[in-house]
Amino acid sequence: MTSGLYIHIPYCVKKCNYCDFYSIGGSNTVSEEYVDAVIREIKKYGDIQYKTVYFGGGTPSLLSPQQVGRILCEADVLPGAEITLEANPETVTMQKLISYRQMGVNRISFGVQTANKKSLETLGRIHSSQKVAEAFENAKKAGFKNISGDVMLGLPNYTYKELDDTVELLHKLGATHVSSYMLKIEQGTPFAVNTPANIPDDDQMSDFYLYACKKIESLGYKQYEISNFAMDGYQSQHNNIYWNLENYIGIGPSAHSCLNGKRFYYPRDLHSFITDPQTIADGEVDADEYIMLSLRLKNGLNLVELKEKWGKELSPLQFKKLEILKNQGYITFENNTVSLTPKGFLMENAISCEIML
Repeated sequence: MTSGLYIHIPYCVKKCNYCDFYSIGGSNTVSEEYVDAVIREIKKYGDIQYKTVYFGGGTPSLLSPQQVGRILCEADVLPGAEITLEANPETVTMQKLISYRQMGVNRISFGVQTANKKSLETLGRIHSSQKVAEAFENAKKAGFKNISGDVMLGLPNYTYKELDDTVELLHKLGATHVSSYMLKIEQGTPFAVNTPANIPDDDQMSDFYLYACKKIESLGYKQYEISNFAMDGYQSQHNNIYWNLENYIGIGPSAHSCLNGKRFYYPRDLHSFITDPQTIADGEVDADEYIMLSLRLKNGLNLVELKEKWGKELSPLQFKKLEILKNQGYITFENNTVSLTPKGFLMENAISCEIML
């Protein structure tokens, strides 16, 4: 059996003000105790071969290259597998990037978010745009050809110039992949307790998103998912596993898995993961989830495959709704495939519900 492998690294130098991912701030390293626990859990799936590996977090670049090597040695990783490591630009050096590459990492994903200094401070990020440039240049010198950068839209006092500056910086530095997300205020984060002023409203957020789609594509990237754009040949193979409902194993507190159609996850508790890990069942994949995830992708939802895989057909009323959505510019509907336009991606949840009814 083949699968993707996600390794969650719940350590950060400093928690960002917007971040809802499970992580512990105030860390400069990852404990060997945690790496031992990760390896112990990987060994429970000894008969699985991994076609992708993704180190996410948290801040995976707090791992030493030797720790990365230890983990990869214990996983049955297929030759040519995409191996991604998320990195904060502030936490990587030239030598560290060279060593990651030597250990087998072949894709690096930098959390850039913005090129604006004041916005970085507001977000609680510890890096600067100068560090971003340095990290990209060092990554290329270290042999990385597949480099992604994250962009966050709709920050406090956001402008089109800030968006342009950030995307153009990534393009200039040689990013082969761009992930572009809208800021969300999540419960339990510092932003939820003390929400900054002048966050764009929903209409402004939508305008920034549509502008970003055009801007990023104008630089040669092709949108292949709601928030993701890539140069030819550089789509994230690992993330495509999620969206196509293929098998993946998640290791670490808060990490989710999907194996043979069944979902399960580890609780958000570092201590219990290290000392007495238990996974919790989280239901089974169904047709509605297939519809929702397919519509996130630019390739869209193929209605023939929907019937073949799930035995589900749309009603005449649903087809009528699709024609209305097509006429309104939210979808394209050709060759039995429903695909969302950028305008439609903003309504993805509502459109999915129309098809799921």
